[in-house]
Amino acid sequence: MVLALLPVVLVLLSPALASCKQLVNPVDCSDVQKQDKSLQSGLYTIYPLGESFCLCQIGLGWFSCECVFQRRADGTVNFYRPWDQYKMGFGDAAGEHWLGLDVLHYLTRRQKYELLVEMEDFEGKKVSAAYSTFSVGGECDGYKLTVGGFKNGGADAMTHHNGMKFSTLDKDQDTYSGSCARKYLGGFWYKGCHQTNPNGIYRWGFDKTILYISVSWQPFKGHNYSLKAISMKLRPLV
Repeated sequence: MVLALLPVVLVLLSPALASCKQLVNPVDCSDVQKQDKSLQSGLYTIYPLGESFCLCQIGLGWFSCECVFQRRADGTVNFYRPWDQYKMGFGDAAGEHWLGLDVLHYLTRRQKYELLVEMEDFEGKKVSAAYSTFSVGGECDGYKLTVGGFKNGGADAMTHHNGMKFSTLDKDQDTYSGSCARKYLGGFWYKGCHQTNPNGIYRWGFDKTILYISVSWQPFKGHNYSLKAISMKLRPLV
């Protein structure tokens, strides 16, 4: 199922309307948080994005809501998809999904975000990685990735992909002589080819026959271990 993101097009065509809507409607999960600090994690309407999953957490003296733009958890959604579907988004915002490259460009153009990646293996171990810089260019620039400032957690895999354009099975923009997306059955900011493949084939743990094609984060479990879960989230920098 492809996510309906027609409101994004309408706002981009009408900046004046966008500026008015932002006065009363939340543009990302942090805006939802500002309106109601008692809210819980769940689906919220984000303008102009439509429905988005906001992960809200509370700690000692702090409260934050992050926008989940990518999630793998059970293998129910096929992520080996063409360019147009990665552009517009697909899946179920409450489950496995990809929010959309157009949305990521829109959000990261309007303000600065950090990237948070959370992972879990089938043995129950959880790790995370955070990056203080994350943005996605426009389609005319191949949705080029800017990521950096690795801060903590389960070892750095994303810096390897910094500066790369997005590649899918029908649009090859990596530095490999072939197609990384076709070879490793996903869509991502492949280089030549990857240190992480979050949109690869969902499998179940270690399997030497699935080298490089599975949902992996190489510094955490290696290329031949498919993670139980991985999610990528945006949090506005203050």
